[in-house]
Amino acid sequence: MVSFEMNDRKKIGLGLTGFGVFFSFLGIIFFFDKGLLAMGNILFLSGVTLTIGLKSSMQFFMKRSNYKGTISFGVGFFLVIIGWPIFGMILEAYGFVVLFSGFWPTLAVFLQKIPVVVWLFQQPFIRSFFDRYRGKRVPV
Repeated sequence: MVSFEMNDRKKIGLGLTGFGVFFSFLGIIFFFDKGLLAMGNILFLSGVTLTIGLKSSMQFFMKRSNYKGTISFGVGFFLVIIGWPIFGMILEAYGFVVLFSGFWPTLAVFLQKIPVVVWLFQQPFIRSFFDRYRGKRVPV
């Protein structure tokens, strides 16, 4: 079993990642405010880098199977910075799904252990959906 040691750098990284998601959410709520979206992107990327480390981040984003997601996320980030937030967020969302599609089964298992949310996952339609796609990675 792999242990996850929580040192100060990882705590700061998780905090930055959370603030990045929060600022991106606020940017979308406030009609695609480019300042909030750019701040959210910067905080999210720096948080992920601090959480898993610079070398691991570079290996993850530069992996051959992740090129499509990395390029679309990067182009979307650039479009947000230069002032085209709607198109940028669409590209970033696509890149995010492509990059992190391998983590969805892990996220589903985690969500099924949360007491309030577990009721939702016990519904027949959602249970059959997760049982069908558990452990499978969508080819990109």
